[in-house]
Amino acid sequence: MLRRYLIIALTVFLFFSAGCATTSSRFKPKAGSRSEILTLETRGYCPCGKCCNWKRNWYFRPVVAHGPQKGKPKKVGMTASGVKAKKGTIAADTSRFPFGTVMYIPDYGYGRVEDRGSSAKGDKIDLFFKKHKEALRWGKQIKKVKVWYPPGK
Repeated sequence: MLRRYLIIALTVFLFFSAGCATTSSRFKPKAGSRSEILTLETRGYCPCGKCCNWKRNWYFRPVVAHGPQKGKPKKVGMTASGVKAKKGTIAADTSRFPFGTVMYIPDYGYGRVEDRGSSAKGDKIDLFFKKHKEALRWGKQIKKVKVWYPPGK
């Protein structure tokens, strides 16, 4: 009888502890990473045209909407580092926070710098959300963020 309870308890523990997004190797700082706590301005963004500067041309293909690349083809949902944007993707000024920088943002969770934002300069970062409503709900917030830089940076 005791053995059955131990097996059930172990199964429940493994079920709830496995697969948690915060334990993903994607967000684990590498050994030797320098860390610090910074006060950053955070904003939400999503893959929509308003947030990511794209629109559809008359062939119904996505193109850059404004700026020097206006009219050029745009890969929607792809980051500057070449990975698909998803929860935990952070857009930042890569001269300040290089690609691979891991951050913990209160009320958002862990994320990694994988994109550049045209308005994310200096101590400002953009946090990825799946839906535009979620990004608007986050809005603009000042947060104390724990930052782990890639080794050697």
